[in-house]
Amino acid sequence: MSHAPEDGGYRPQGIAGKLGAMFINSKLTPIVVIASILLGLFAVFMLPREEEPQIKVPMVDVFVGMPGATALEVENRATRPMEKLLWEIPGVEYLYSTSSPGGMMSVVRFKVGTDLEAALVRLNQKLQTNFDRIPPGVSTPLVKPRTIDDVPVLALTLHSATHDHLALRRLAAQLDDEIKSIPQVAETTLIGGVRRAVRVQLDPAALAARGLSATSLVPSLQAANRQLSAGSRPFANTETLLETGTFLRDAADVGQVVVGVYQDRPVYLRDVATIADSAEEPANYVLHLASEGAPEAAVTLSLAKRPGANAIDVVNTVLAKVDMLRGTLLPDDVTVTITRDYGHTAAEKSNELLLHMGIAVFGVALLILFFLGWRESLVVLLAIPSTLALTLLVFYLYGYTLNRITLFALIFSIGILVDDAIVVVENIHRHQQLEPGKTLAQIIPGAVDEVGGPTILATLTVIAALLPMAFVSGLMGPYMSPIPINAS
Repeated sequence: MSHAPEDGGYRPQGIAGKLGAMFINSKLTPIVVIASILLGLFAVFMLPREEEPQIKVPMVDVFVGMPGATALEVENRATRPMEKLLWEIPGVEYLYSTSSPGGMMSVVRFKVGTDLEAALVRLNQKLQTNFDRIPPGVSTPLVKPRTIDDVPVLALTLHSATHDHLALRRLAAQLDDEIKSIPQVAETTLIGGVRRAVRVQLDPAALAARGLSATSLVPSLQAANRQLSAGSRPFANTETLLETGTFLRDAADVGQVVVGVYQDRPVYLRDVATIADSAEEPANYVLHLASEGAPEAAVTLSLAKRPGANAIDVVNTVLAKVDMLRGTLLPDDVTVTITRDYGHTAAEKSNELLLHMGIAVFGVALLILFFLGWRESLVVLLAIPSTLALTLLVFYLYGYTLNRITLFALIFSIGILVDDAIVVVENIHRHQQLEPGKTLAQIIPGAVDEVGGPTILATLTVIAALLPMAFVSGLMGPYMSPIPINAS
């Protein structure tokens, strides 16, 4: 039951009616609406954008070498004991091991959501405390972590019709050094091309004539390609640091290395070998084929972003850096082609979903305009964006990203917002027709009070039905949890 005050107005009893009466004539109401929309726009520009939610599945590769052993020996002496140790680590969900001649690799996959640093500490501690159990001939384990952030967000392919694989590799390496200075760039990888190498082709007849063998040349080359500190020499209140030896720089330096003595005369490497300053044997090839013409030599530089960095910002910063280096580090006859752009696809898909969300809001407002009136349509047009804007702000504060799942949750929640708004606005519209002599300030508290309780209860019922999805475990957890959390 309600009580009518002496001024003919309505004294609400429920929480919805009291809130309506509180804000109906408050000067804070337009300020709250404007502030909510502005904060939402701020969140839209600041939120990182991605195609899919970033699922944190820590994976660690463990490499062990066993030179000279067969695959069966590696499996029995290294793989099986290693797996027993790794299964003892808390949080390990799966193990994938591969034994091959000369070594093995184990992929340790931890449970979804496990902290990578904590998992690495536990894994390294387990391996270090069991070094005494490593059989003879097995190397110390090499541990390499893998995360979703290791996936490249940008790939740049350098190709040219006038430069070969060696020259392109050098240019790509210099470009890699420049891009590494960008703070948000993490791991970079060069694919294709060949590195510079000094090739030494031995002459067996010349070696035999001087009493030398191929194995005896290796220590001489290692000793020559070394620079050591030889102490210091004080003189006249100054101290000069002395160094012996030097590093080999080119084919001429390699040819002057003394590899032996024959008939009391030194034997240089150039006397028993043909030395050429060229390139190493290629391990892989990258070729760029345009719509017309022959394939061109190419090298691809791929890069990944740091955890939490905005993929779009990283890509734009790198591309701006590349444009700045054109004409200086990058010659005019070398073309840089973008062969992978995760930032562009993430921005395109998130912008498309935002557009569809805006279309849905205007479509609902237009529908209400036809059936109820312009005032009711305006109320819905303001209520939905302000609520969604506050939700986007929560996204930003909680560290979410704009992706397909989070934006789907917003579009899904539009239906709930529209239902609540239509019920309340339609009841106010009904009271206007039943009580034509009263003002909106007198009608709204009573109309809201009538339907506010059931509307709130219906909304809480929908939230209660969605919340169990937030506790889904496994790989589906990061996909499912944004829907109930963000919609609620």
